[in-house]
Amino acid sequence: MKMKVIFAGTPPFASAALSALVASGHDLVLVLTQPDRPAGRGQRPRPSAVAETAERLHLRLEKPPSLKVDTVQDELQKVGADVMVVAAYGLLLPQAILDIPKYGCVNIHGSLLPRWRGAAPVQRAIEAGDTETGIAIMQMDEGLDTGLVLQEHRVAITPDDSAATLFGKLAELGATAIVGALADLPQLSAIPQATEGVTYAKKIDKAEAPIDWRLPAAEIERRIRAFDPFPGCETRVGCERLKIWRAFVSDDETPDAAPGTVVRADAKTLAVQCGQHQLQWVTVQKPGGKRLAIGEFLRANPIPAGVMLS
Repeated sequence: MKMKVIFAGTPPFASAALSALVASGHDLVLVLTQPDRPAGRGQRPRPSAVAETAERLHLRLEKPPSLKVDTVQDELQKVGADVMVVAAYGLLLPQAILDIPKYGCVNIHGSLLPRWRGAAPVQRAIEAGDTETGIAIMQMDEGLDTGLVLQEHRVAITPDDSAATLFGKLAELGATAIVGALADLPQLSAIPQATEGVTYAKKIDKAEAPIDWRLPAAEIERRIRAFDPFPGCETRVGCERLKIWRAFVSDDETPDAAPGTVVRADAKTLAVQCGQHQLQWVTVQKPGGKRLAIGEFLRANPIPAGVMLS
C-alpha cells in the first residue's frame, strides 16, 4: 500500500531508512531534520545526513528548530500524511504532532525495548556488554520511547563491534524493517512494552572520553568500542593526549603496578595495568594525526614501561 509519508530524522542511521522508503514507492511529502550544526575544524554549519539525502532525492525539506510552533504544526496538517516515520530525529514530538497523521507516528528505534530507551541505545548496549540488540518499530506516544511495539528485529553484537559498525548494521536492518512495517501497518498488532527490564540510554557526552584506568580492562575495552567514533576514549602520556581506538584485554596481572601504569612496551606491544587485568593497545591517534597501529605509533613515539598514564 502506497502511503503519503512525513519523515523526520537526522543522522546517517535515519538517512538509510529515508532512501529505502523512497525506493519502495511511498510518497515522501515532507522531510524534517535538525537545523544545520557547526562541524569540523572550521566549525562551519553543516547539513545533517538526512538533509543531504533529501536534497539528493529532490524531496521537500524543512529544518524547524522546534515542533511546538503553531506554524510548523499547521504545515504538517496541510500535507495530509498517512503516517509520520521518525528515526533518530532528536526532537520530542508534542501530542499535537502525534495526532496529525492518519496512522500516527512510527519510530525506528535502535534497541529491543524496553531496554535502552533514550538517546544513545547503540553505544550503551556495547558499553554494557550486551550480546544482542535490534530494531523496534514503535507506535509513538508522548513518553520517551514508551509506545506500543509493532515489530521487533534482532541482531547479535559481536566482540569486534564498535558503535560505528553496529550503527551500520542497524541502519540497514531499520530501513528494511520500516518498509515492511508500512506495507502491513493497518494490520499490525501493537504490543505494550514490558514493565520490567526498563533501562535508559543517556546521551553520550564528551566528558566521558577520559579513561579511568581503575576500571576493569574489559569495561574499558567496551567503552573504547562504544565511543567510536564519538567521543573516543582518551588518556594522557605526560602532557600529550592520545585516543585509543582499539584494544584487547589480557588476563595478565602485575600486582605491584598501579592502575594506569605501562607494564610492557616493546616494538609492537604496549600493555597497561587496569583495575583488573591489562589492556593491550591496538590502534591509537595523536591530536591532528591519523589512526595508527600501535607498532607504527611506537616507532615514532616510544613509551617506556613504567610510565604512568593520567
